[in-house]
Formats: sequence, structure tokens, C-alpha cells
Amino acid sequence: MAVVSTPLGYVPPDPAAVDVSQLGVGDILRGVTADLGKLVSQEIELAKLEVKAEATKAGKIAAAFGGAGAAGYFAVLFVSLTLMFLLATAFDSFTWAAFVVFVIWAIIGAVLFARARALAKTLNPVPEVTVQTLKEDQEWVKTRNS
Repeated sequence: MAVVSTPLGYVPPDPAAVDVSQLGVGDILRGVTADLGKLVSQEIELAKLEVKAEATKAGKIAAAFGGAGAAGYFAVLFVSLTLMFLLATAFDSFTWAAFVVFVIWAIIGAVLFARARALAKTLNPVPEVTVQTLKEDQEWVKTRNS
């Protein structure tokens, strides 16, 4: 059997038909190195394809949420206008009806802002567990070097 050498290393013509007893250690190592390089590049390519597919799916999901948000906004807008027109007939004034709808939305906005502010105060941007494990790793390295 003929041994084929390439700039990338040993590449057998038919991997199943290789008689390794005829190969030297260098040829075998080149073959393993080439195979590992090919395997790693194939894994990277597969990861790229998977990430691209997930990114495409995430984009479609984001567009769906955006559409739902826009539809929700218009629904709230038109319900508010309907309420304003109903109140206008009761008050016999569009000005007072619009003011009442404004006050309702101002109260809702204030309550949501207060809730969001309280939640924001509980937020801790420092990854405490990671910081702790890094400190433990640092101490372990110090004790190993001593």
C-alpha cells in the first residue's frame, strides 16, 4: 500500500484499509494530528451553523414579540379613546373626559414605576458566586505554590 503525504499531514487513501504496522510513529502522529485538526474544524463549523440557526429563530421570535407589543399598544390606545368618548357623553365635555383618562394612565404609570424601582434596588450586578470561587481558586493556587 502506498503512503500518501500532503502538506497537512498523512492522509490514507482508504482509512479502513490502512496497515498501521507498515507506518512509522511520525506518520501515525501526523495522521492523528490531521484527523484531530479536521475534527476540530468540523466541530467549529457545526457550532457556527447551530448558532446561526438559533440566531435566525431568535430574530423571528423577537419580530413576533415586537408585533405583539405594537398590537397591544394600539389596543390600549383605542380602549383609552373609547373610554374617553364614553366619559365625554357622561360629562358632556371632551376636556374632562380626556383629563380623567390621563389621570388613570398617570396612576398606572406611577404604580408601575414604583414597582420597577423597587425591583431595580434588589438587582445585584456583581456575580457573587463567581467572585467567591475565583477567590477560592486563588487561595488554592497560593497553598499549592507554598
